Amino acid sequence: MQSAIATVDIGDFFGPASPGRDAADRALMEAAAGTGFLVATGIPDDLAVDANRRRALLRVFDLPPDEIRALWRRKFDPSHANLYRGWFPVQPGHLTAKEGIDLGGDVAHGPGLIVGDDPLREATPLPAEPSLPGWRAAVAAYYRDMERISAALMRAIARGLGLEEHHFDAAFTQGLSTLRLIRYPRRSAAELAAAADAGVWVRHASERRQLTGAPHVDSGFLTLLAQDGVPGLQARHVLGDWIDVPPLEGALVVNFGKVLERWCAGRIRATEHRVLGGDRERRSIPFFYEARAEAEIAPLPFADAATFEPFLYGDYLWATTTQFVEFHGMAALRPPRRVTASLSRPSEPSSRPPV
Repeated sequence: MQSAIATVDIGDFFGPASPGRDAADRALMEAAAGTGFLVATGIPDDLAVDANRRRALLRVFDLPPDEIRALWRRKFDPSHANLYRGWFPVQPGHLTAKEGIDLGGDVAHGPGLIVGDDPLREATPLPAEPSLPGWRAAVAAYYRDMERISAALMRAIARGLGLEEHHFDAAFTQGLSTLRLIRYPRRSAAELAAAADAGVWVRHASERRQLTGAPHVDSGFLTLLAQDGVPGLQARHVLGDWIDVPPLEGALVVNFGKVLERWCAGRIRATEHRVLGGDRERRSIPFFYEARAEAEIAPLPFADAATFEPFLYGDYLWATTTQFVEFHGMAALRPPRRVTASLSRPSEPSSRPPV
């Protein structure tokens, strides 16, 4: 049964208390508790995401191969220092077929966010300015705008949960948020024929379709996604069906992560999602809103909140991120800053965060 993803006008989140903002809060919480996905419209003009702005960021995929290779993470080029930030190339043989670059807060806020002994806070490798004139400035402005939108959403969530609206602010100051630029190339017939995992083929709407992004649940808090007009993103409905997430121009797709689901005692749903491939290349720009490495996540003051051992967000983020294919084999490269029994089990089912 196909069910539409809710569209929520978030414009009132950027203004003072009002009946309109109260209504938007309710709409956000309803979507968050239901499908766990929404399409955010009404974004203020100074924060808007349009085709020209996306194109300015996605120019990075036009770099020549040698300049892209200079940005590769150490997993893909052992001579490089960067572990967490930087470029990941397409890795054949997996359900997910994508390449892209992960950019950290230093691109927007400078080297003061860099901590030399923590890969989560390492410097982001960037292409030379002459290779992509103006690209660094465009990236910095976009990153800051996504932070503003994410902070407004978290304040709306706080209000919706009956908390003081700035309850979450401190956890995200100098956070670990990632701006990711992704390209899903077309998968050739030869590659698909050689795929070792039969799950690369799925049936949707009575058609045989290929996967290009494996089903997964985001690990953190919020994801803001700018799509490029090419369909393919789907969210799993609570009843099990896959729902198309429309690539609406001028809007951002919002979904929620496992930490937020647990932090909110299940009042917000972290939803599994996937990407279907086709005969068109897909490019997208997700922004993962992440807390500070030292932010302690502990049960919120709800009567029905499940008890769990408080944990440092940086420890959790590293333990979960290194389960994704582009980070496989890296888990031991950042020891936990605080050892807990549960952090030793990062591969638990996605419905219960491994914390």
